[in-house]
Amino acid sequence: MKSIFLAFGFVIISSWTVFGQSIHHTLSMPEPQTHYFHVELKLSDFSDDELILALPTWAPGSYLIREFSKNINIVRAKNEKGQALDVRKITKNKWKISKGKAKEVTVNYEVYAFELTVRTSFLDLTHGYLNGSNIFMYPEGKKDLGGKLTIIPYKDFGKVATALPKVSDGVANDDSSETFTFNDYDHLADSPIEIGNHEEFYFDASGVRHKVAMYGAGNYDIPTLQRDMARIVESSTAIFGENPNKEYLFIIHNTNVGSGGLEHLESTTLNVNRWTYEGAAYLRFLSLVAHEYFHLWHVKRLRPDVLGPFDYDQENYTDLLWVMEGFTSYYDDLILRRAGFYSKDAYLSRLFSTLNYVEGSIGNKVQPVAHSSFDAWIKAYRPNENSSNTNISYYSKGHLIAAVFDAWMITKSKGKRGMDEFLTVLYKKYYKELNRGISTEEFQKELEVFLKEDLSDFFQRYIYGTETIDYAKYFKPLGLTVDKEEGQAAGFGVATKMEDNRLIVRTVSSGSQAEKAGLSPNDELIAFNGFRIGKSEFSEFMQRLTVGEEFSLIISRDEELMLINATYGTLDAVRYSYDLDESNKLGQFWLREK
Repeated sequence: MKSIFLAFGFVIISSWTVFGQSIHHTLSMPEPQTHYFHVELKLSDFSDDELILALPTWAPGSYLIREFSKNINIVRAKNEKGQALDVRKITKNKWKISKGKAKEVTVNYEVYAFELTVRTSFLDLTHGYLNGSNIFMYPEGKKDLGGKLTIIPYKDFGKVATALPKVSDGVANDDSSETFTFNDYDHLADSPIEIGNHEEFYFDASGVRHKVAMYGAGNYDIPTLQRDMARIVESSTAIFGENPNKEYLFIIHNTNVGSGGLEHLESTTLNVNRWTYEGAAYLRFLSLVAHEYFHLWHVKRLRPDVLGPFDYDQENYTDLLWVMEGFTSYYDDLILRRAGFYSKDAYLSRLFSTLNYVEGSIGNKVQPVAHSSFDAWIKAYRPNENSSNTNISYYSKGHLIAAVFDAWMITKSKGKRGMDEFLTVLYKKYYKELNRGISTEEFQKELEVFLKEDLSDFFQRYIYGTETIDYAKYFKPLGLTVDKEEGQAAGFGVATKMEDNRLIVRTVSSGSQAEKAGLSPNDELIAFNGFRIGKSEFSEFMQRLTVGEEFSLIISRDEELMLINATYGTLDAVRYSYDLDESNKLGQFWLREK
């Protein structure tokens, strides 16, 4: 049986068997309290005398080498006669099986899963959750081979939620197991699975059936979520004029600490605080829903050329994350405005909050946004105590650049088209027509064609450089007056945290008086001018100082007491504000509800 699956911007033609070869994973969890998933992999009719099995080192959408193989202990294999086969680990994430002439190879291993984030896997007596890239191996050189996955839930788990299609071809399952198909390894890796006793509900929007699998208690109200999530789906779909799916799955984990979301081709996983469903926190939740849903078009289909098909062994570098994630961040707020969740002022307040954060960040003058994208693997996902002095978020900076380009497009076209139309052009050309990703050079060229402008200078100064964009220039035609105030603000340049009842220096700002005095991250602050201090006392003492006033600190560094003499100083400060002319036609086009 063959199927045609459209994925990652190109057509994959795959089948459950290729020249007789077949692959079948079986996932079980007989003792969830041990946090181990059990995996059995059956490979049939592979002609080579040796097989190499690989496990990804990272999860697409989360740009960090996570070394998932660290969670696997011993890998065992046998032939169709039950005879053990030699298995040797040959690299950090690959195993070689000497199979000889065996027609069928059965591989067994266990995966420790005890990290509940949107990009990892977790198992205990309450539920199981997994991302395929963490759990399932693939035969090297055979990522395009489709197959089957049988899930045998723990005896007390009653539900399985995944976007993988369920088979009904006579597979002999017992009462609890379910069998699904995948078109290739990318499909399997890109389809997270929730197993347990979660609550499920549905809603229809834009011609698509949406399923929500809700794990964990929380203050959510299902009818409210059905209504509001549908509004987000409809506003998102209106941008591109079509929805690429017939069905879609939201997996939502309600926990004590939210960790965000991760996009997939036909689903998403959201990890949020269990009390997030009211007030301002609820709007942040809806913004997260909008962000991950927008990725259906922008990242999962319209994508950088290196992001699919994936190289799971190493980093997949691109300097377009400011477009993929930054433009999506721009739209998650804009979608909520169009869906009626934000007033114009509320939307603009959020936009200018991002503007003040970016332009007030020291790292914004050090790291170009293209570099921030390219170095996500080693900087954004591996921050340290100096990151605020050297890094800028490609989410936030890309958000602003998207707003600038949208304003530019609306102005040039006199309100006839903007970023919606530009992204739709790219979506249709690179995903639907060319069936491939877009390169960095092609993206800039497409922008130039759409705007009818040479953008070489703009990219050199603002994308590959760190100059400040003239925001007032781009937003003024839309009736948005931007005021910029620059100057000096009193400050010492140190951020602190409480750790085991000790006041610890968390960061020291570059060029600040704290740096000049010799303070370092991880120093313990003990006394101010001879008086013992905690976090509140330190803040109070700082507020009483005037610029140029001298003071002393007693600190502990590596358990050695030191006296630090310091001077209270100033820090560079910038503040943007706005005034909106609501009668401006171009501004009305930009900030419209629809």
